[in-house]
Amino acid sequence: MKKIIFTEKAPKAIGPYSQAVEVNGTLYISGQVPVNPETGDIPEGIKEQTEQVMKNIGAILEAAGYTFDNVVKSTCLLSDMGNFQAMNEVYGGYYKENPPARAAYGVVKLPLGVMIEIETIAVK
Repeated sequence: MKKIIFTEKAPKAIGPYSQAVEVNGTLYISGQVPVNPETGDIPEGIKEQTEQVMKNIGAILEAAGYTFDNVVKSTCLLSDMGNFQAMNEVYGGYYKENPPARAAYGVVKLPLGVMIEIETIAVK
């Protein structure tokens, strides 16, 4: 049975989707963009945007009873692959040991004109 996960500590969905869905001990977190849930602001710069995305993912993980240690797969979407190294520096700070599997893609455009979006899968 699926359980819908929602927290005020992450941005509200901007479309017909849930922040996350848990099914049989697996948590599927929708792509998170760098919107500050308290202010609605989007920070400048790829490092700052990546940090906000990771905070949003962390808030959803926490709301569902998971941690970054439970993450098994991430998909990173970048509006410019030239930002890969800077994104990777911030992202790597959240996965110092046993990082999850990951894919990173360059895309033409992301919602709200942001530079990065990350979706995440975690398992207990």
